[in-house]
Amino acid sequence: MEIDVNEIKSFYSSLEATYREKTPRSLSLFKRAKKVFPDGLTYSIRKLSPYPPYIIKGKGAKVSDIDGNVYTDYWMGHGALFLGHAPDEILNVIKEQIENGAHFGYENEIALRYAELLIKILPNAEAIKFTNSGTESNYFVLRLARVYTKKLKVIKMKGGWHGAVEQLHYNVSYPYEGFETGGIPSELDMYVESVPFNDLNALEKVLKKRNIAAVFLEPVLGGGGAIGPEKDYLKGVRELCDQYDSLLVFDEVITGFRLALGGAQEYYGVKADIVTLGKIIGGGVPGAGAFAGPYDIMKYVEKERPKGERAYHSGTFSGNPLTTMAGYATIAYLMKNRGLYDHINLLGEGIKRKIDSLREESEIPIYSTGVGSVIGVHFTTSRPKNHREVYELRWGKGLIEKAYNMFMRVNNIIYISEDLAHLLLSVKHGEEDIERFTNLTREFLERIKKVIKM
Repeated sequence: MEIDVNEIKSFYSSLEATYREKTPRSLSLFKRAKKVFPDGLTYSIRKLSPYPPYIIKGKGAKVSDIDGNVYTDYWMGHGALFLGHAPDEILNVIKEQIENGAHFGYENEIALRYAELLIKILPNAEAIKFTNSGTESNYFVLRLARVYTKKLKVIKMKGGWHGAVEQLHYNVSYPYEGFETGGIPSELDMYVESVPFNDLNALEKVLKKRNIAAVFLEPVLGGGGAIGPEKDYLKGVRELCDQYDSLLVFDEVITGFRLALGGAQEYYGVKADIVTLGKIIGGGVPGAGAFAGPYDIMKYVEKERPKGERAYHSGTFSGNPLTTMAGYATIAYLMKNRGLYDHINLLGEGIKRKIDSLREESEIPIYSTGVGSVIGVHFTTSRPKNHREVYELRWGKGLIEKAYNMFMRVNNIIYISEDLAHLLLSVKHGEEDIERFTNLTREFLERIKKVIKM
């Protein structure tokens, strides 16, 4: 397939003009932001051309910007807001806890109660440690895996995202060129290998030739295109890790408490040795993360162990009462309302079916990926099964993806990023939201037909 580049650029320009008309105050704030933030942003992933809308309020599945535009949100705080923006169930406990103190710097009963609850619902978890983010969780587990196995090398998936942890910040973006940033000594690449997701043969080849401490993977690739595992893939990874005496680490920062109460381990019936968590675990309050596993592994974080035999854990705000209170309230609410998982997973599967039906209706190649409430929309020649194919199978040169994002934005739907259409649903989304998203996608496909040469 080919596209008329000039036509799609003209279409995009008309959309951008409409966006600028709708968001003049956001533009003013962005100009100010460029004077104090190096790229005008608090986090580079939040880049939306020509400038982002500045959000001032969120409730349920909606957010409002400073210009008064109300959007249906499909990003939901990077996936952390599973119960929606500002849920009353969480606001009430936060207000109560703030009056008693948001941070003590000492042990507190709230964190203990929350840890006891999590151990009951997380498969294969006998002990847990709180952190301040999903990134921190992976950082500590990288060291823990090395201490426990007495090996140094690890494997991650191409396109897999584990935060900015140095040796896991490797082959994240396509085309794969090693570390994703400067400032990391190049010789550290001897300690990390990357393989394609959904490819057991590639994984076994590396396990055979390298002495691997752990395999890190997201059970469903998040930032890598919302790609789900193929049938028996996770089971196969588990078996290979057992065969080659390597730990299996599930990064469930996105899938944790989202696919099921016990996360991907419960959803797929596959147990990891260690699970890393973030986002939903804090109930939408910042500073949320944890890692958990069997006690015979977790005991290596104990401070009393000799320095060479411990994986030191720390964190000023780890286990703070505000975050753990919000997290406890979230998980307790989900335990009492397990039917919400049926609701949100059905919504997710429904939107994927509708997107795929538009392919036949419009005769334009568009595919959905993902599992449950983690969804990807791809303008590719076939359905991608790993991160590389998300890019190599594209027919729109990246211009279609960018136009799709802007088209949705001017029609009051928002998600990140412009490069990949990732949707993360909350329990506050409903059938009417899915119907509108689908109808707008249909309208978009009709608008771009004239730029496509079949």
